[in-house]
Amino acid sequence: MRKQALLFLFTLGFLTLSLAQKKKITLEDIWGGTFRTEYMDVLRSMKNGKQYTVLNFDGSPRSSSLDKYDYATLEKVETVVSSSDEVPLFSSYTFSKDESKILLATEIEPIFRHSRLGVYYVYDVSSKKVTQVSDDKIQEPLLSPDGSQVAYVKENNIYIFDIDSGNTKQITTDGSKGTIINGVTDWVYEEEFAFVRAFDWNSNGTKIAFLRFDETDVPHFSMDVFGQNLYPFQYEFKYPKAGEVNAEVSLHMYDMASGSTSDVSLGDAYYIPRIKWRNNPDHLSVQTLNRHQNHLKLLSVNATNNSVSLLMEEKDAAYVDVTDYLTFLADDSFIWVSEMDGYNHIYLYGKDGKLKNQITQGEWEVTDYYGYDSKSKKIFYQSTENGSINRDVYSIGTNGKKKNRLTSKTGSNSAAFSTDYSYFINTFSSATTPYMFTLNKASNGETLKSIKDNAVLDNKLEEYELSPKEFSTISINGNDLNMYMVKPADFDENKKYPLLMFQYSGPGSQQVANRWFGANDYWHQMLASEGYIIACVDGRGTGYKGRDFKKVTYLNLVKYETEDQIAAAKKLSELPFIDEDRTGIWGWSYGGHMSTNCLLKGNDIFEMAIAVAPVTSWRFYDTIYTERFMRTPQENPEGYDNESPFNYPELLKGKYLLVHGSGDDNVHVQNSMRMIEALVQANKSFDWAIYPDKNHGIYGGNTRLHLFTKMTDFVKKNL
Repeated sequence: MRKQALLFLFTLGFLTLSLAQKKKITLEDIWGGTFRTEYMDVLRSMKNGKQYTVLNFDGSPRSSSLDKYDYATLEKVETVVSSSDEVPLFSSYTFSKDESKILLATEIEPIFRHSRLGVYYVYDVSSKKVTQVSDDKIQEPLLSPDGSQVAYVKENNIYIFDIDSGNTKQITTDGSKGTIINGVTDWVYEEEFAFVRAFDWNSNGTKIAFLRFDETDVPHFSMDVFGQNLYPFQYEFKYPKAGEVNAEVSLHMYDMASGSTSDVSLGDAYYIPRIKWRNNPDHLSVQTLNRHQNHLKLLSVNATNNSVSLLMEEKDAAYVDVTDYLTFLADDSFIWVSEMDGYNHIYLYGKDGKLKNQITQGEWEVTDYYGYDSKSKKIFYQSTENGSINRDVYSIGTNGKKKNRLTSKTGSNSAAFSTDYSYFINTFSSATTPYMFTLNKASNGETLKSIKDNAVLDNKLEEYELSPKEFSTISINGNDLNMYMVKPADFDENKKYPLLMFQYSGPGSQQVANRWFGANDYWHQMLASEGYIIACVDGRGTGYKGRDFKKVTYLNLVKYETEDQIAAAKKLSELPFIDEDRTGIWGWSYGGHMSTNCLLKGNDIFEMAIAVAPVTSWRFYDTIYTERFMRTPQENPEGYDNESPFNYPELLKGKYLLVHGSGDDNVHVQNSMRMIEALVQANKSFDWAIYPDKNHGIYGGNTRLHLFTKMTDFVKKNL
């Protein structure tokens, strides 16, 4: 008995000594690059299927090189092109269809989330000649299929640059800021349909299909830009808020031979979220949606006469998601991904639009579609078959048979396949393993070689005090919700700890996932080392557990999500090691709306909340996102107002920190200003911070360090 006691004391002492020798994560570590992770940047498979290219950066001053590697050996074959006196530093690249030309992006300047301006060059692989596309900064350049021309957008008009002659032709002339946009999307399409280039060459380069946006009647939104000038100035752009007028979008066809543009009538199409050429150069596919986004049509356009026919359509009582997974096979039959049976699955349709068969099925979700190999007649995809917090890569026949799991490690697996589907590079991570890149056989998933394993980061993390994420489920409001918890490394079940909850909670989102750390995870680890327990619960409305679980929040955003977080906090507070009088919650964007609502509506549960860049009324947010889940404010006023926290500021009891960037083009600072005014008029005490000219990400220079220092101090003071 005495020996056991001595052994216990020795073990406890050794554990204490081990923990004492570990460094605690600091904010300077997180935001100073200490935990930088290695990736494989801009990886593309070559047309031959035997080699791939990667963009590498090196040295000081910084240089870039496009390097070619062999799949079989992983050895570097050659440097295709590198920055030099003739070739400026480039940050991205695109091959022409025949790989004879490479489009290089330089001097990139962000506009909004996805859109960029830049100076672009064409590199001729054979002659090594470099040609600048335009003297001005341009948008979305795209090489023609034969690599002889580049189409691009400048100041809302489409141009075509001939590489050999150096001549440029303008093919639209009516583009102007705030009224007409040709060939690229407006703000709301870019943000919510997640694409910018709104034009495309057909397969033989004889036609260009493009979208035109008439945003003349869309209301203006303006932001003061403070900068370093004596006088601030207003930045204006068109932003359609829920229930307001959207841009009128139309489809047009430019014919290279005649130099003429024709209009394509799509009937009652309200949104045009995707255009994609079929294999026949005269056949274009177009996806359209009604304003409620619950009726999607896949149309076929005959480019010889612009006639339009319906291929297939999909309806939903709530909304239909738009994806990039549409794939046309050689005979123009096509692959479609949909949650029409209650879970997201893959379907095969004939070229006439009639359903042939459902390829995947089960109570799990397809989360990515990688492509179809015509030789083996296999489809490659990623799914949650190994649990909704995990991802694996699979192959399956188009008849739904001979399914094969190609990845073996439990965690998050994703794949980049060679063009001929002989190999794939697997990216794996888990909550305990940084990103690992391996070469695998596509036929059976066999791992052939390791490419990168982030061993440097892994070894560095050995020096720090880290606590594992403990995954579990928690039964709340009739659902088993996914959850993780991070406890202090020296956790003692006989002690009481404060609880800080983190969530996002937006429709189809996921925070509880078995994948490697992001910046928030490192911050949570730092707080755990200071004696806090961190918990994250994915409530109703989040993704990867089926259609009904996700769409239960339809017409009532934030209502059920708030109820779940409050109930989860209450249940967790009953644990013997949780101090029920010290419960906080934080979130960003949608999560900031959630944390605010939880502090107010759960004021007997939460003592503290932090809201970063929160929505405080869905009336202030954009049409496409908001109306997808809520319909319009005119149709659903209660849904908009019942969960807007500035309508009930008197409920505030706990400590509240509200943060926003004044230059947020996405969730406008108006949201926080209205919340601030409501709390002032209710005579409520709270803390707030506005970061001048910072967008929705609130970053740049020391901004993130300053923000998380403020958040850390607030947590320590109030929780």
